[in-house]
Amino acid sequence: MLDLVTFGESMVLLLAEQTGPMREATTFRRHIAGAESNVAVGLARLGHTTGWFSRVGDDEFGRAVVFRVRGEGVDASRVISDPNAPTGIVIRERREVGPIDQVYYRRGSAASRLSPEDLDAEYLGKAKFLHLTGITPALSNSCKETVFAAAEIARTAGVPVVLDPNYRSKLWSGDEFRRVVRDLAARSDILLPGIDEAEVLTDEADPEIAARQLQRLGPDMVVLKLGAEGALAVTHDELTRVPAHRLERVIDPVGAGDAFAAGLISGLLRGFGTADALRLANRCGALAMSAPGDMESLPRRAELEAEPSGDVRR
Repeated sequence: MLDLVTFGESMVLLLAEQTGPMREATTFRRHIAGAESNVAVGLARLGHTTGWFSRVGDDEFGRAVVFRVRGEGVDASRVISDPNAPTGIVIRERREVGPIDQVYYRRGSAASRLSPEDLDAEYLGKAKFLHLTGITPALSNSCKETVFAAAEIARTAGVPVVLDPNYRSKLWSGDEFRRVVRDLAARSDILLPGIDEAEVLTDEADPEIAARQLQRLGPDMVVLKLGAEGALAVTHDELTRVPAHRLERVIDPVGAGDAFAAGLISGLLRGFGTADALRLANRCGALAMSAPGDMESLPRRAELEAEPSGDVRR
């Protein structure tokens, strides 16, 4: 039994080596990017068993994606190599503060061809958690159908569903995002929006009120990522707020939310209380911003144990 199974598009990331606008960048370094595979790798580094699957192109970039994810100890046995569509590419500028521009080449990618027929119900049903994001249903109608089908498989099998909205404005409108993700949240057990996403989903700027509104959709727990203000979680009978984990310098903020999700799920798997799970999530999210790339700085369990701020050896 795997601790977590997740699926969704992973792409080759070409990350500018120079800081500043993309138009000034002349050299790029290749990485692997993907919210779902980031979470799988993050949890594997924290000592858990994970699986990730998708469709990738039958090309060198597709093989690079699978090689890297599998090399992190993630089960990639359900990945499908598609000879009729390419692996997606994302090109990103490097900035330590402010918005970061990135350009996607993913339309018609292999991952956008995921369908419910690609799901292994037995594989999903034996996981301790199923992790989903709002990115995958935005890629295509068949991807949307696949995400909802996976949620139903998990619920039938009694597997808790974790949903990270991960709003991508380049993929769909705020209205469509709101409609689909609210529907998916009703089929989820844990919802992990950022504060901006929560406002899009509820039209409410107050974090606690937004979280309560989202919980009424169906999740047992709603966790809001508040950036420099930390995080808060609401359940049916509890509200928990913890401060942010301070970081002296931000190198690359992309991927912090995925690290947060991995830390939170790790805490829940270890039987932590809500506050301790949130603290672990905050630490993982902060440490993920200490190096460039999506998964390069995802923390390992030994790094967290070495910190004076907490103990994850329980």
